[in-house]
Amino acid sequence: MLKPYAPRLHEMMKEVLMYPDAPGPEIHYYMIRGGKDKTNITVWETGTVGGEYIKTYGHYHVGQLDETYHLAAGEGIVVLQKRKLDSNGNPVDDEIESFYAIPVKPGDSIFIPSGTGHLVVNTGKAWMVTYDDSPVNFEEVDPVSLPGHADYEAVKKMHGFAYYVVEKDGKPELVKNEKYKVVPEPQWLTPSEYAQKLGLGR
Repeated sequence: MLKPYAPRLHEMMKEVLMYPDAPGPEIHYYMIRGGKDKTNITVWETGTVGGEYIKTYGHYHVGQLDETYHLAAGEGIVVLQKRKLDSNGNPVDDEIESFYAIPVKPGDSIFIPSGTGHLVVNTGKAWMVTYDDSPVNFEEVDPVSLPGHADYEAVKKMHGFAYYVVEKDGKPELVKNEKYKVVPEPQWLTPSEYAQKLGLGR
């Protein structure tokens, strides 16, 4: 396997932070990609940047691709958003149809349907670790840091998701990203409530 490891540096994360000029760690999270067979592992740094918890960059999947995230260690929040579609069935980047915030702990799993934007936030005081089953094509130019199945540009354009997860009085709180034109009220769900909403019967 060719270079399965990559760090996500602070410099790139500035594009999606609530306060891009705030100081932060050199590396926000670490990625080890093995694909469906060996799985993919992500490890988050702790802390905040300008009050915003350390998070992944966030992306939508290209094409019909589902995946499942499993939390192995730490605690955090899985953030999911779905864009509205225009009259031709194309997603509208600044109009959000649904927004979910799902607190997770070790042993929890979150199924992410195709077309659902997602990122994960570390709200704890220790490393957070997930593993997932997303495919990896090592023939791509940058398959570990920027896999071809992930669309980061829509998130970059909006400087993050529809809400930022910030620390207030030691607890997570959602702050609206004003760059979005249409944003629903966020829904806080448990993993089992979210699974039931998807009809997975958990």
